[in-house]
Amino acid sequence: MLKRFFCCLLLAVVAALSTARCFASAYDGHPKLVILLVADQFREDYLERYRADFKDQGFNLFLEHGAFFPDCYYDYANLITAAGHATLATGAYTDGHGIASNQWWDLSRNAQRPVTSVEDPRYTLVGLPSNSTRKDIEGASPRNLLASTFGDEVRLATKGEAKLYGVSLKDRAAILTAGHAANGAFWIDPQSGAFITSTYYMRQLPDWATAFNLGGSAVQARNAAGVDPNANFFNAVGGTDQAIQYELAFAEALITGEKLGSGSVTDVLTISISSTDILGHRVGPDAPEQRQLVDALDVDLDQFFRWLDKNVPGGLHDTWIAFSADHGVAPLPLTARQLGLPAATINVKALIAALNTAMNNRFSPGQHLEYLLPHQELPYISLNQPMFEHAGINEQEGERAIQEALPDAIAASQPGAARVRDADVKPSPARVDPTPRIFRSYTRLQMASLQPGIPPTEFGQMIAHSYSPNGGWYVMVIPDAYQMQSVGSGTTHDSPYSYDRHVPLAFYGSAFMPGTYRGQVQPVDLAATLAALLNVNQPSASIGRVLQQAIRTEPEVPEKKRVLHHMRHTHEAAPRSLLKPQETPAAEKLTTPSPAATTVPKP
Repeated sequence: MLKRFFCCLLLAVVAALSTARCFASAYDGHPKLVILLVADQFREDYLERYRADFKDQGFNLFLEHGAFFPDCYYDYANLITAAGHATLATGAYTDGHGIASNQWWDLSRNAQRPVTSVEDPRYTLVGLPSNSTRKDIEGASPRNLLASTFGDEVRLATKGEAKLYGVSLKDRAAILTAGHAANGAFWIDPQSGAFITSTYYMRQLPDWATAFNLGGSAVQARNAAGVDPNANFFNAVGGTDQAIQYELAFAEALITGEKLGSGSVTDVLTISISSTDILGHRVGPDAPEQRQLVDALDVDLDQFFRWLDKNVPGGLHDTWIAFSADHGVAPLPLTARQLGLPAATINVKALIAALNTAMNNRFSPGQHLEYLLPHQELPYISLNQPMFEHAGINEQEGERAIQEALPDAIAASQPGAARVRDADVKPSPARVDPTPRIFRSYTRLQMASLQPGIPPTEFGQMIAHSYSPNGGWYVMVIPDAYQMQSVGSGTTHDSPYSYDRHVPLAFYGSAFMPGTYRGQVQPVDLAATLAALLNVNQPSASIGRVLQQAIRTEPEVPEKKRVLHHMRHTHEAAPRSLLKPQETPAAEKLTTPSPAATTVPKP
């Protein structure tokens, strides 16, 4: 009897140890690599509208073999690139990580222009081409990020043994998503397209990065995109499929050069695809050009995932990939108006002028003082603090004065020229042209201390989450739905409305139960879930919840470990190249059974 007891006890211990080894831990290198993949300006409904276009295992890796959350909405009102990337990585909103905009006024640092979210004069740029004529060689860092990222926590937990890198065409997307402890963040020089970094990370580019820049990939991308050899790379090539391929080729060079996934602990790589945002601003979310780019991204991701399966130790079974977006986007005002929605645009420059007039009439009659700072972008309007103080006005009085003047200033700044008009559009004679209108406005002090005026509702929570100590004195301005600041013939994102807040959220990896999970979740849940599964601390300001319903509760069946294992035998992953989509080798479909994407697994 005693012998049988000890045998059972021994079997139980062995089983427990075996099961433990199946679960993840950043400390013992399972998974080998975690990738946070962000598509800049990518509404979740793209995956629904264009799902029939996806043939291989790009987006389908998440839709058919991953844990997919289609009802993911940001819970703040400042849907801006820098803020979104910071939110995904930190599991916090602006009131936690401090990043409210891509740029803001900080008169203590620069009285001539706004400062960007990542610029840092304590450092310089690294890797600029020798023939560069740039004079703005000021470096960049995560100095304004007030919270740690989940990548930072992996670095801390492993005493720096884990490697952490960020890649994007944009500096803010590369830097803020990786975090403070990153070994490196890389983005492009807008003119040449060369990947550069900052002395915050390193004194010179690694040999593999230098070789990539000298290898002709940027020239090849220009040629494939059919643009002038001397054109600005970011503007001319950035919104094309060639830019996506170019960026992923650099990511592959980084993984190879830095040997990511080859150590005894988990490494982290963040990749932000900028092209969908660059093109999306120009053509809007409903344009056929944007659909073509989403389809091209699907093909590019299929190739990238196949490359990972072949080149990362352990393949995709030992790789986790989280996918989301930093924000959605509004429809083109013209498109919305044609369908009867009250879409209109706001001339922000004219609005600032009207507010200056109102402040002069109130505080300095007969004068023409600048109470508002120039170069403004919604949703925040920055006050010229020294001018108000010179007039003996404190912050509460100044912000309140701007807030009270907004309705009349909007009307005065819109004589009709800023309304959405088009010579080919013939609206019903019974319809009155829509005009811009302010839905709500909130002062910085209201947002900072939740003063009266911010409702104790879900909407009020979004406003509170949009507070930042950066930017001096300011007022947050929210126009009516489908109204926005004028951006030429294009569109933008910066509002609390669902079209700006709705993004995909998905996970692929051995720790996740494949399926589609309905019910509203938030982007802050991404960092919280990854940190929990890696057994590291939550990021310092994280408010996300762990998405337990998508986590495996039992070890994965050995014979089903590798979703793409068969590809090593049936399909040789094509090397990353800048081929046109029609020249890309056709990828083979997966044959490994998985639950249908529409199946909702039990928690």
